[in-house]
Amino acid sequence: MSDLLKKDKSGWEELNEENKKIVFDFSDEYMKFLNKSKTEREIVANATEIAKQNGFKELNEYSELHPGDKVFYVNREKNLYMAVIGSKDIEEGINIIGAHADSPRLDLKPSPLYEDKGLAYFNTHYYGGIKKYQWTAIPLAIHGVIVKTNGEKVKVSIGEEESDPVFVITDLLPHLAREQSQKKLNEAIEGEKLDLLIGNIADSEEDNECKEKVKKNIMKILNSKYGITEDDFASSELEIVPAFKARTLGFDESMVAAYGQDDKVCVYTSLRAILETNNPERTAICLFSDKEEIGSMGNTGMQSNVFDTFVAELLNKLMVNRPNLLDKVFCNSRMLSADVDAAVDPLYVAAHDLTNDGKLSHGVSVNKYTGSGGKYNASDANAEFVAFIRKIFNENNVNYQFSELGKVDQGGGGTIAYILANKGVDVIDCGVPVLSMHAPYEVTSKVDIYSAYNAYKAFFNN
Repeated sequence: MSDLLKKDKSGWEELNEENKKIVFDFSDEYMKFLNKSKTEREIVANATEIAKQNGFKELNEYSELHPGDKVFYVNREKNLYMAVIGSKDIEEGINIIGAHADSPRLDLKPSPLYEDKGLAYFNTHYYGGIKKYQWTAIPLAIHGVIVKTNGEKVKVSIGEEESDPVFVITDLLPHLAREQSQKKLNEAIEGEKLDLLIGNIADSEEDNECKEKVKKNIMKILNSKYGITEDDFASSELEIVPAFKARTLGFDESMVAAYGQDDKVCVYTSLRAILETNNPERTAICLFSDKEEIGSMGNTGMQSNVFDTFVAELLNKLMVNRPNLLDKVFCNSRMLSADVDAAVDPLYVAAHDLTNDGKLSHGVSVNKYTGSGGKYNASDANAEFVAFIRKIFNENNVNYQFSELGKVDQGGGGTIAYILANKGVDVIDCGVPVLSMHAPYEVTSKVDIYSAYNAYKAFFNN
């Protein structure tokens, strides 16, 4: 009779010392990956290199594909699709796990550099859902690329090494902030004031006509280091991210604190899962999309046709493609939308449904639907597919929990789930619970991270 009630306990309680060490070691590798992968371009580059080291080859290296083959395709350096060809007829469907590589951040505007009262700044445009006040008065780094008109691509990463300078967005001192403190939280810091302080030394050359000598000195430094002019910013993708390193959190070392765990924690765990998938029955695909935080639009977002093209090319190289087969494959396919979930925060319980929201350390969170209010813009998994996922996880001893994203009218959120569901795929959201989601420093539980990895491995092999 004890099985009549749902179990509700921390995953740590079921681990012996040997298994705890496995969990800790896995998280150590995850943190190393995070520190090298703060942007979508860096994630794709690092994951591609890891894939090659584990036997994956570029899709164009194959004229034909056969069961057991491992392939990948990179789209514009910001998407990665990886596949392990299964032994079953692909017409019976594929198993897909999709995470997103982008995270909330600040981007430089096309003409970002300016000087004001002897200080040089970069003008920014925030990307995704952030609390703007959280980005002031913390150390920031600059990552990205600058592409010149001659095709030369300059990679930029500054602010991560101990010897590097960092950058900052200043805030008003409390002594003068009486008016600011009376404003609503989302109005106290304006988007147009999220400008990055980058310099203060004036150019020393005698040039009486130049009224922006600090700006000129900054351009001299950038030209010397990167060979660029101010015009080159227009064809750049430079992202401002926290300079924090991923660190172990807590006296018991049970958690990970890091920037961008939404959704890099699901990127890493699904990457590890596909690397360890060999000779599956159903073709397994792991994908990392871009632009999820701003609607999945564009040719690197999940709403583009590039993923369809990748799967169609698999059909071509399997020598089975025919009209409408792609549609049929999707209608027979299953997917885990690997995106994070909001963990219950005991300091802010008023925002949560305590009987339905996910808890830290209680396993990977499975969300039957997301959306907002009356499930608007949500993919709502059918009961048959939910039961199928439960069966897989139970049979493979995956630590999991079902959850929602806060109280019904509190807010909500979305993932890429609905995009694949619209193609006919059975989809459910399945990811790691997070505290302080979208903040510059997010928190996860190491046991949940490992549970996600186990869940994704189990899914690929069923």
